[in-house]
Amino acid sequence: MYLVDQHLKAIMEECKARARDAGLNFGEETLEYIVTNRDLIELSPKLMIPTMYDYWVHDVEVLKGQGRYKVYPTNPYETVINSRPAISFYNDNNPDWLNIMIFYHVLAHIDFFQNNTYFEKTWDDDFVGQALADKRMIVNLRSEHGRWVDYVIEFSRSINNLTGYYQELAKSNLPSERIVSDKIEFYFGTFLQDIKKLPSHEIFEEIEKYNKMNAENEDADGNAFFYEVQKKYPEFNAVHKRQKEKEAKPHTSLMEFIRDNSSFLKQEDNAWMKSIMDIVRYTSLYFDPQIRTKILNEGWASYWHDQLFRIDDRITGHEVDYAKTNAGVTSLSRIGLNPYAIGLRLLQHIEELTDKGKLDYNFQKIDDIELRNAYDKHTGGGKRAIFDIRSKFSDYTLINTFVSQDFIDKYDLFVVGMRRNEERGTVEYYVKSRKVEDYKKMLIDSLYHPPKVEIDKDKTDDSNLYLTHRFEGKQLVKDYIPDTMIGIEYLWGGQVQLETTEIIRKRPESEDAEQEFEHKRVLYTIKDRKITKKDM
Repeated sequence: MYLVDQHLKAIMEECKARARDAGLNFGEETLEYIVTNRDLIELSPKLMIPTMYDYWVHDVEVLKGQGRYKVYPTNPYETVINSRPAISFYNDNNPDWLNIMIFYHVLAHIDFFQNNTYFEKTWDDDFVGQALADKRMIVNLRSEHGRWVDYVIEFSRSINNLTGYYQELAKSNLPSERIVSDKIEFYFGTFLQDIKKLPSHEIFEEIEKYNKMNAENEDADGNAFFYEVQKKYPEFNAVHKRQKEKEAKPHTSLMEFIRDNSSFLKQEDNAWMKSIMDIVRYTSLYFDPQIRTKILNEGWASYWHDQLFRIDDRITGHEVDYAKTNAGVTSLSRIGLNPYAIGLRLLQHIEELTDKGKLDYNFQKIDDIELRNAYDKHTGGGKRAIFDIRSKFSDYTLINTFVSQDFIDKYDLFVVGMRRNEERGTVEYYVKSRKVEDYKKMLIDSLYHPPKVEIDKDKTDDSNLYLTHRFEGKQLVKDYIPDTMIGIEYLWGGQVQLETTEIIRKRPESEDAEQEFEHKRVLYTIKDRKITKKDM
């Protein structure tokens, strides 16, 4: 692995100038390295961070990578990491024209890292330097505590997807002063929508009523309005009070709670374990936004490498080569999901909708397909819209907001089903659905969504840690529960209980009856490394 030569660096600097002229915004300094495929195999388990701490799983992944490469040799185009300065890696046998395309792709990634709000907690950090300090600390701890260091890493990593990422992000995004009172925010945002579940038109009527009374009484806190609310909903004040009491309790992730409250870790001889837990948690939090923005991030990079490379005069003579390479990266997969393709087309779709004024409410009311297709107000602003998307959206908000039936029809998208052909003894793929609801569900189901596991503080004391899994339609992977609970028990220093929901297959009444399932709440308990389960 070595830095690029002056020739390639000059190409990159030219790409930077053109990317900035197009509106991309990123730091002045970047580092580019040339790597071999062997380098990539060795760096991949460490998420391409050369200074990441060493861990036995990394060595296993390197061996697996070497085996895969012998069978399926690949030639990755690039890898970029969100560091200060940004670091990117390039294969050692790329021609110049391909590097130009890749440089534009990488610069768009860097722009995304440094401007998307989900990465806000990483903007001021030198993660590579921090990782080096962490690595040195773990080396020192290994010399003192031996294999127990790796046990603590193992136990911490088993729960590193329960780090409270969104709560951490929210700490930096909360306004210092509320624009409206918390009572108004709770009434319109939670009470009417989530608790009373009123239809939209009734909520709009309430908003109109509040605005009218506010204007008449010049009362921003809405005292006169809430006098009327109390008569209509006598329980409102009590519900609002309970909500305020709940919000007053700071959210604590499972790893934080164990670190701060475990009697075992409070012992002087075990305090060093907290440092390892912090390293694992911080590393997980740093990379969390990347997994939550994969589709949008890759779509953004693909959009800009296509926009900038096609108008670059250095493409001359390589148009066909570029077309083949770009198609391989951004073509739609009929089976499976290509994040580059979906992200790119969603951004193009949003740009077109904005330019034609199709995000306007008047367009949304049109049912006639011909009128919808012909609608074009020439409003412009498409580029500004996708820059806003880049700054404020994640994969979930992007998909949930902009995947529509028009988008499905435009790109001929569909959900693929799989069935067995008994006559031929083969598996067949077929078009299962072209409905937006089904396609959107498929996309959302593919996104990263760690389980919601909370600490029940009323049932937790020094000798028992009581965890509650909030069931969201998917059960925990039962094979992982025992080993994970062993790790938590060790770090907690006492009994651990986990309340969760399991999906049970009902016995069909007849051979032709449709398979049915039921949900059953169960309680796992581990004490002295022995685990039991009982129905609740």
